[in-house]
Amino acid sequence: MSRARLAGWTGLVGLLAAVNYSARFVGSSHRAAATNDVYSYSAFAGGLVVYLLWLGAVLWIAAGRPGLLALRPPRSIARAAGLAVGAIAVIYAVEAIVSLIPLPQSPGKEQGLAPTHWEPSHAGAFAANVVLFALVAPFVEELTFRGVGQSLLAFAGRWPSIVTVGVAFGLAHGLLEALLVLIPFGVALAWLRDRTDSVLPGMVVHGLFNGIALAASVL
Repeated sequence: MSRARLAGWTGLVGLLAAVNYSARFVGSSHRAAATNDVYSYSAFAGGLVVYLLWLGAVLWIAAGRPGLLALRPPRSIARAAGLAVGAIAVIYAVEAIVSLIPLPQSPGKEQGLAPTHWEPSHAGAFAANVVLFALVAPFVEELTFRGVGQSLLAFAGRWPSIVTVGVAFGLAHGLLEALLVLIPFGVALAWLRDRTDSVLPGMVVHGLFNGIALAASVL
């Protein structure tokens, strides 16, 4: 059963990577024009459907073994908070270092989610997409990678599972330059999950990271 679950998880991550890399290379022109999708209710609806289907696949993989999701309170909230602050500091330090590297485009621009300017007339759609990317996305992605994935890879050992989850998280986004940030980000969250035995602290960090990025893009 564990092998079947691991195969299912690997297939899900492979599918996400294949779809996103296809969009990255085949739909590059659309990606360049998608920076203002956060002002669209249709983008929110489409994204929500994708995440619900994705969540269904994750729950199917974990069926009968809810512990694989690691959706439980951390052993110590105070300790988890301190570790989360440390993870956030590391993530922003990595971002600062990567920003000094001359790349064809910045990781943020490559992902194509940050809007280029503020449009007050579309504030409602923007708020809906903030919910999508700061709440729904972290919830589903953390259950996928730091939940089921890290649980199923535990047999490989502590650090091999942490690094593998980080790499899988980065590749699943279908980006190139952004891997320099996404993989360390995924590793930091996997480390946080390992130290707290819970995906909840990672969900908070992930949500804050996405929310701050969106807010900063329009300020």
